[in-house]
Amino acid sequence: MIGRIPITDISPVVDCGQWPAKAVAGETFEVSATVFREGHDAVAAGVVLTAPDGQRARLRPMRETAPGTDRWAVDVCLPSEGDWRFRVEAWSDPVASWLHDAEIKIPRGLDTDLMCEEGARLFERAARAVRQADCPAPNGGESACGHRAALLGVAAKLRDADLDPRARLSIAQLPETASLLAAHPLRDLITRAKQYKVRVARRRALYGSWYEFFPRSEGAVVSDAVISKSGNFQTAAKRLPAIAKMGFDVVYLPPIHPIGHTHRKGRNNTLSPEPDEPGSPWAIGSEDGGHDAVHPDLGTLDDFDDFVARTRELGMEVALDFALQCSPDHPWVKEHPEWFTIRADGTIAYAENPPKKYQDIYPLNFDRDPEGLYAEIKRVLRHWMDHGVRIFRVDNPHTKPVGFWERLLADIHATDPDVLFLSEAFTRPPMLRTLAKVGFHQSYTYYTWKNSKWDVEDYLMELAHTTSHFLRPNLFVNTPDILHEYLQHGGLPAFKIRAVLAALASPTWGVYSGYELAENVPVRPGSEEYLDSEKYQYRPRDWAGAEREGRSLAPFITHLNLFRRAHPALQELRNLRFHRVDQPDIVCFSKRLSGAYDAATRRHGLGDVVIAVINLDPHHTHEATVDLDLPALGLDWNAEFVVDDELSGESYRWRQNNYVRLDPHIQPAHILTVRASPR
Repeated sequence: MIGRIPITDISPVVDCGQWPAKAVAGETFEVSATVFREGHDAVAAGVVLTAPDGQRARLRPMRETAPGTDRWAVDVCLPSEGDWRFRVEAWSDPVASWLHDAEIKIPRGLDTDLMCEEGARLFERAARAVRQADCPAPNGGESACGHRAALLGVAAKLRDADLDPRARLSIAQLPETASLLAAHPLRDLITRAKQYKVRVARRRALYGSWYEFFPRSEGAVVSDAVISKSGNFQTAAKRLPAIAKMGFDVVYLPPIHPIGHTHRKGRNNTLSPEPDEPGSPWAIGSEDGGHDAVHPDLGTLDDFDDFVARTRELGMEVALDFALQCSPDHPWVKEHPEWFTIRADGTIAYAENPPKKYQDIYPLNFDRDPEGLYAEIKRVLRHWMDHGVRIFRVDNPHTKPVGFWERLLADIHATDPDVLFLSEAFTRPPMLRTLAKVGFHQSYTYYTWKNSKWDVEDYLMELAHTTSHFLRPNLFVNTPDILHEYLQHGGLPAFKIRAVLAALASPTWGVYSGYELAENVPVRPGSEEYLDSEKYQYRPRDWAGAEREGRSLAPFITHLNLFRRAHPALQELRNLRFHRVDQPDIVCFSKRLSGAYDAATRRHGLGDVVIAVINLDPHHTHEATVDLDLPALGLDWNAEFVVDDELSGESYRWRQNNYVRLDPHIQPAHILTVRASPR
């Protein structure tokens, strides 16, 4: 039932409040609603925040976003983790209604004394409504606040017959009077909307740079003359300092468990592997154990603990793959055949996506013994949590029931709210979005397939604004499964372009090992699979040699990650704004720091403002005029200012319209910080 003052279209709300909206501690986001009433009397609105401990904050006034729209909004910043709640309140504003009429009547000499008396009574009411809690005095004394006295003073001036009526009205129009009323609004017909939840997570849920690599490849020995030898956690740990030096925050490991032998896949996904080929890590389970075990070639559980500890020493976290599938040799196959699908001939169904067949993997059936399977999966998850893993990248969650994830993630959140889950759901939008709604903290996206200007702008704006209240994107530039044709044919410029775009447009981005070497050869024309895919074989790489010979993008990636750390504007999602460019191969976007961070940095100038201008064509040089929306940067339309280019070291004087020329082989992008206005 609608209230006395209608409040509709409240945001951020996820599916009518079925699930909480998302934020992280210190992140600024907008609460908005449509508020209106019958007739011509003025209305106002505000939001009340309730902390996880139940403590209510003061009413925060909302502002109409544009005159006549009836859309009201306010930026809020929740300072701590937990389940917060917000409620929009609306009310009739008798002072604003009076002031509107008084400003018309009094200058015309209409009902002047009556209008002044009615205004005086309203200010007296406002004074009586002032609460001591709203204006605490240093010594707890009521008079120290002075707000009541100031409001009563306005009432007295309105009754002062010695003053011209227009002079009396001017007292009520002063900015100081408006500030008093904003702090102590006089509210009639108060209407309260439904309360909604915002789940506030730790900052890593929003911001971070991810690096994926296979521990078995680091330190592996591969030779045609001898049997290949796997790397292990000890040899892989030697790679960690270089990853940390590149500025990464999260080290993501594919499955580290024993790999099955039955139908094991060989090099380039063949069905006839050589004896020394290691198989796919996603074919989990053998006589050495299942999901709670470590592959013997990688070492022991103690070795894994040491690897996690070393990662933390370097200021990073480990993210572990959580893949709910089994090889035919997994212990669950013998112990719990009811957890799988049995075909008419009595065999267990392996994974298929016709015409593709995955004979080395048995999918789980979540409908035959849901409670038993749920208990075991939760046990496995907590096992790895007990060994220091606080981030999980979940493989193919869209092939499991959504209700299962909703329950599991809620159970983990109840006891360990710092544990984060990344959804690897390359699937249809409704499933991808719903998985985010039910509790996944981050999501893989369709970013790798968005390469044209229109696709880039449209999709990134969707992620930054349309879905940002429930879906946090993790823009991986490549994965072991995805080598897009843009990278296959674009050369080194393509790798730089995609890295700049992901690292600056999204607060979380990621690379799969080998990206810094610009590995770009597909297994066959038209395929997105890598030739000699690391999914099926060891891929040791000569990192040091590549850097010595200048073949590595590691310095470029390091530059991007350190720049991200230095600029908090790039650690936000919802502040992305695109600007017009008169050329179809160049995009321009900006990020301006918002909220509490912005207030702090503005004491030293404009605040943190970053502008990116990127040539999306890795083959050709393009020239264009960039038309900046200067108010979006916190500047006047006629402003001139200095920008510093992070990539070239050059400085330029810019204004609203600016000429750019970008050669992808020399400098595919401008990464600009707004420094100051020229004198």
